[in-house]
Amino acid sequence: MQTKQININPIGIIHTPFNDIKGMPIQPLAAKGVKGYIELFPEYTEGLTDLAEFSYITLLYHLHKINGYNLMVKPFMDNKEHGIFATKSPKRPNAIGLSTVKLLGIENNVIHIEMVDMLNGTPLIDIKPFFSKFDNRTNTKSGWLDNQGIITIKELRSDERFKL
Repeated sequence: MQTKQININPIGIIHTPFNDIKGMPIQPLAAKGVKGYIELFPEYTEGLTDLAEFSYITLLYHLHKINGYNLMVKPFMDNKEHGIFATKSPKRPNAIGLSTVKLLGIENNVIHIEMVDMLNGTPLIDIKPFFSKFDNRTNTKSGWLDNQGIITIKELRSDERFKL
């Protein structure tokens, strides 16, 4: 099978209070109350039509400070190695991040959000509305995480594991 190059251009920049990964929330649920905003490039503003009617949006973004990748990693919530595709660790072959954040409001090309768990200046690749009827799942398995016991939201913070 021949591989095809994929070119993806950012549609905006995500602004957050985090300039360093140390102590940064590693999941949006651990970032309740943490606000940020997206500066969508002006040529994409029309695409925001009707988005303000949603409570949450899912962001796809480039993990722009990550260099290289590892196929085996010790994720933030374990001290044992796992395959990269069985984790949400940032050192991925295609450094793409995904977060569902709370939508607070939209002013022209600026989208105000809460529950931010990404670095300041992160390039935004895409925005998708969160549909609770389609995006939630029940009766699920969470692989190795099911054996971790109770993990509190406060514990979901970054450490030096994936230095930039």
